[in-house]
Amino acid sequence: DVVETQEHYKSRWRSIWIMYLTMFLSSVGFSIVIMSVWPYLQKIDPTADASFLGWIIASYSIGQMVASPLFGLWSNYRPRREPLVVSTAISVAANCLYAYVHVPHSQNKYYMLTARALVGFGAGNVAVVRSYIAGATSLTERTSAMANTSACQAVGFILGPGKAYLLSSLLYFHLQLNMYTAPVLFGALLGVINIILIFVIFRDHRVDDMGRQYKSINSEREESGVVDQDAEGNVDHVAVVAINFLFFVILFVFAVFETIATPLTMDMYSWTRKEAVFYNGIILSVVGIESVIVFMVVKTLSKKTGERAILHGGLLIVLVGFFILLPWGKKLPNIQWQEIKNNSIPRTISTEMLIPFWSLQAIQLPSNHTVEPVGCPVTQSWCLNTPMIYLAQYISSDILIGLGYPVCNVMSYTLYSKILGPKPQGVYMGWLTASGSGARILGPVFVSQIYTHLGPRWAFSLICGVVVVSLLLLEIVYKRLIAFSVRYGRMQE
Repeated sequence: DVVETQEHYKSRWRSIWIMYLTMFLSSVGFSIVIMSVWPYLQKIDPTADASFLGWIIASYSIGQMVASPLFGLWSNYRPRREPLVVSTAISVAANCLYAYVHVPHSQNKYYMLTARALVGFGAGNVAVVRSYIAGATSLTERTSAMANTSACQAVGFILGPGKAYLLSSLLYFHLQLNMYTAPVLFGALLGVINIILIFVIFRDHRVDDMGRQYKSINSEREESGVVDQDAEGNVDHVAVVAINFLFFVILFVFAVFETIATPLTMDMYSWTRKEAVFYNGIILSVVGIESVIVFMVVKTLSKKTGERAILHGGLLIVLVGFFILLPWGKKLPNIQWQEIKNNSIPRTISTEMLIPFWSLQAIQLPSNHTVEPVGCPVTQSWCLNTPMIYLAQYISSDILIGLGYPVCNVMSYTLYSKILGPKPQGVYMGWLTASGSGARILGPVFVSQIYTHLGPRWAFSLICGVVVVSLLLLEIVYKRLIAFSVRYGRMQE
């Protein structure tokens, strides 16, 4: 056995920290525009409807689903620096494209669709990041490292909407910079910095479940180390498929949650587009802070209860969160009529004005000014008979989902990496990332179809049913979700 040297240890953890940063930037690439996609889309192309919004949000995940197995396979046989740099460069270019999709005179919505798909394709490097961390950590380090990775992802989610609002305030009306373009250009700059750090600091490292140093099969300069004898044995593919399904469900329900935030609050609380972006940005940022705290707590808690029990508890919390979100009251939401007759003007706000929300009621708009109707659109027939979801319900649900989702996320990745053991995990992590991306594809489409046509009662009831099925599956495969080394008797659980 080769004992890990202090120099190797430091270099290994510096590289892991670069992976944390890469995960953070990947998350920012998604969240920095998530709350403003709908108003930006309406601004650049009035022909786009809510259904097309679902496809634009889903296009990110389509790109990631295609790229993840490819980048994972690439990382199994070549230096990981290669797929990391290429994927990040694609994200940088795609963010620049997104910032200027308003420039063409027509078909702008398709340019936005392409830009988001390319950003997602670049985010396929998540499979490389997760596989590297799984291979560069011992079994005892794994849960903590995976929790840190997910925490960085959550921090990216927190800072994305907040950074978008801040930059739109600081960089106003210069070089076409506004609340929609400035954040993604800043994200592109961060991507360039990430590429530089990968070249300067990142090195390929690999250790076994016991923490012994292995030679890296995909490093430019192989290090002396032990032969990978502990990789002998078959992976439990039943457990692998089960985790992929559970991860799909976890990402699906969260994709629905984050996608539905803006249209739901605009429908239920008569918020304008600007209000919905601002308020949900605050709410989701608070949820993100909650998630980071959960990631830190779960590292300690998992040592006492184990990953499987925590995953079970997280799914139960998510179930309660969506159950609370069902419409229970009697009050109907305000209705938005498409035609305003007799010169009557509902509570509105100009899309170009920056006005404090507490002044909205006092606004007197001229008759020729562009106004924005608010409320639940009459074209959604369920608005006429479905009770509104009270704000207290919405916030309570946000808190519970913000607690359950991070628990399920990090436990899924941790269990998955331990089940795979010391074998190269690039392709496997690619498929897990692809299953999550598939969930992110179906989630927005689910919102745009089920929510738009049938309403929140049907949408959230179906989600509760899906979570119940996942809990039953977890019970069935519970005993199989153990580490590779434990399964073959090389370590004790």
